[in-house]
Amino acid sequence: MLKVAIVGCGKIADSHASQIQRIEGCEIVGVCDREELMARQLYERFPVKQFFGDLDKLLRELRPDVVHITTPPGSHFEIGKRCLDWGAHVYVEKPFTMNTMEAEELILFADQKGLKVTVGHDDQFSHVARRMRHLTRSGYLGGLPVHMESFYCYDLGDSAYAKALLGDKKHWVRRLPGKLLHNIISHGIARLAEFLTGDAPQVLAYGFMSPFLRGTGEEEIIDELRVIIHEEGRTTAYFTFSSQMRPSLHQFRIYGPKNGLLLDQDQETLIKLRGGRFKSYGEKFVPPVTLAGQYVGNLVRNMKTFLARDFQMKSGMKYLMESFYRSINYKTAVPIPYREILVTSRVMDAIFEQVDIKRQSLRSIVR
Repeated sequence: MLKVAIVGCGKIADSHASQIQRIEGCEIVGVCDREELMARQLYERFPVKQFFGDLDKLLRELRPDVVHITTPPGSHFEIGKRCLDWGAHVYVEKPFTMNTMEAEELILFADQKGLKVTVGHDDQFSHVARRMRHLTRSGYLGGLPVHMESFYCYDLGDSAYAKALLGDKKHWVRRLPGKLLHNIISHGIARLAEFLTGDAPQVLAYGFMSPFLRGTGEEEIIDELRVIIHEEGRTTAYFTFSSQMRPSLHQFRIYGPKNGLLLDQDQETLIKLRGGRFKSYGEKFVPPVTLAGQYVGNLVRNMKTFLARDFQMKSGMKYLMESFYRSINYKTAVPIPYREILVTSRVMDAIFEQVDIKRQSLRSIVR
């Protein structure tokens, strides 16, 4: 039986506890939060054996096999090292760490200890994402990706989290190097990192504050971001983050030398994009029929998954956790290669550096 602990008992910890209890062969032996009342409320609502207000006490008394770190990002590195030092494998909520230097050190430390780490990029393990990965690996694209487009939007007007952030000038998100972007965009960047072949792609980022956000009196937070990513002579990619564009997309598009794929995370659909053209007026009639058939196929597949009781909003999180636990039990490869974690971190570092330079430049002009 794998002994699991959770550190940080805020909202996302509920999702972790919900999915862990669905996995056979593991149990939540303890939860911890500096605010002990937070740990107690999680303990009372889920099948948890003990709760703590002190992490070292939890690690010393329970000796968990795996620790899930669901604290704010600024503490991920320090808590991760402490857990590894006590001999626990570590599952870290996104973003993995504050920067690439911390990410490299944490991964190296885990290797030295003979332990494993992973990051909570669970969107990459949803039912539809796994179908997409199977198609790409089976050669549907016709070769390496030529171009990718990732959209990850966030509605600032429809979230208690956003209202708390905008209403509190001392909110912990404001202390992150990338502020709002830092806490959200890693899911969208990680989709690209999975298919980039190099370790340090070139990044060109442009971030700005939307008229909506400026109208609220906000002065710090960037809520619109456009990024171009490229590897010399290989794959190119676009990344878009927006709080204002509608529909608010969570999509990924990947194009190869033969065919392409369109993944819609919100609708849980995967559409095959045929690379060839039909002759004459066939191009006007056949593709709409083909696309309609694909959408019906997605509907049928989703209904079957729903009836099988495996269509939860966080089914990707459960799959990622199971895969990580399996890699521990059977000493196999981790579900997210460390290279992808590091590429995601390097791209994010480059984005925040460029966005911050622009922010500082605008401030000096205003002054």
